[in-house]
Amino acid sequence: MPYLTTNGTELYYESTGTGPETIVFSHGLLWSGHMFHSQVAALRNRYRVITYDHRGQGRSRVTREGYDMDTVYEDVVGLIEQLGVGPCHFAGLSMGGFMGMRLAARRPDLIKSLTLLETSADPEPAENVPKYQRLCTVVKWLGTWPVVDPVMKIMFGKTFLTDPSRAAERQHWIDQLKQNKRTIVRAVQGAIDRKGVFDELKNITAPTLVIVGDEDVATVPAKAQRIHDNIAGSRLVIVPGAGHSSSVEQPEAVNEAITSFLKSINSSNR
Repeated sequence: MPYLTTNGTELYYESTGTGPETIVFSHGLLWSGHMFHSQVAALRNRYRVITYDHRGQGRSRVTREGYDMDTVYEDVVGLIEQLGVGPCHFAGLSMGGFMGMRLAARRPDLIKSLTLLETSADPEPAENVPKYQRLCTVVKWLGTWPVVDPVMKIMFGKTFLTDPSRAAERQHWIDQLKQNKRTIVRAVQGAIDRKGVFDELKNITAPTLVIVGDEDVATVPAKAQRIHDNIAGSRLVIVPGAGHSSSVEQPEAVNEAITSFLKSINSSNR
């Protein structure tokens, strides 16, 4: 299993495909690079596709500190530089989007294009903080199993959660959630306490695609619209029937949006 040491931690990553260009996928809080398995399958024949796990999540090392978003961003810089894949196409969902915006604004030399899924350029809304802090307290003392139901309602939209034909998929992601150890609260707290990067959006010049599920309750579609309105030349795609995890809930729609976007970049560069 490939690990990379950077910025005081060890990151687990997977590299698939051997295309001339690289796309790096950055996952959302509580998950791992596995949440992009459908995108990897769709793109691996044309691109080198890299997924990785943030520090303290998935199979990456749990550290005592370093969970603020700027430190996690530095982890990603180290990953891209050590693998020698910059400039790359970068796609980040939720927390992964926090990384993507920082990268595109601060290190444009590493980014060829940016795809943002279900994310926000703002701090965590004040009305969400008490609820998330309560969930953190439960996880710290009891683990993740008592919070699975409320977390699933945050992470997925009603279409996915109520479709009888997708019961096995739901159980798979419930099982993934339960694999998180109590130390996951460090990563959660880092996301809750994050600083916004709205003022940095004006510095993003890479071609940008913004994707959001129309059922997203964690980073509502208005957040995506706000990002789109403030990144010059960006493209906005609203995915019907998806919540906060469109890569899982509506993979075909997400794959089509990303593929079309990447093709448009290649066409304009000819």
